[in-house]
Amino acid sequence: MHEKQEQAEIAIYYLAHHEGLPPIEKMTDGSSGFDITAASENAIVIPPGKASLVPSGFKLSIPRGFEAQVRPRSGLALNRRIGLLNSPGTIDSDYRGEVGVIMFNFGDEDFVVKRGDRIAQLVFCPVPGIRLVVTEELDETTRGPGGFGHTG
Repeated sequence: MHEKQEQAEIAIYYLAHHEGLPPIEKMTDGSSGFDITAASENAIVIPPGKASLVPSGFKLSIPRGFEAQVRPRSGLALNRRIGLLNSPGTIDSDYRGEVGVIMFNFGDEDFVVKRGDRIAQLVFCPVPGIRLVVTEELDETTRGPGGFGHTG
């Protein structure tokens, strides 16, 4: 049995060029992300090896202590080799501009984004308050400074 989770409210403002498109929404009750649709007036062609900024047609007012992450859609990644360059793209709580999706074509053929296509997903995440403290040394760990594939 699952308890009903408390919901944070996020204000969304749809721009004029979003008119006629569905609201961003989760496709299932268990989905983490809200699907973002392309709010471009015309089709956008993304050639292989190139990126394009695709408008979403909305702005957000995210409360302090949260961020939104723009993430790729797995079906586009697997079936069409389309990803997002800054994945996940972070939308800070103080940003009030239009959400844009930087799509990249990792494939071998042009990819066409049409108005209303589901192009990415938006996941809201808590961000803890952090204060960096300067120190002369760090605590020791088993891993130490190893990184970049050092474990095999």
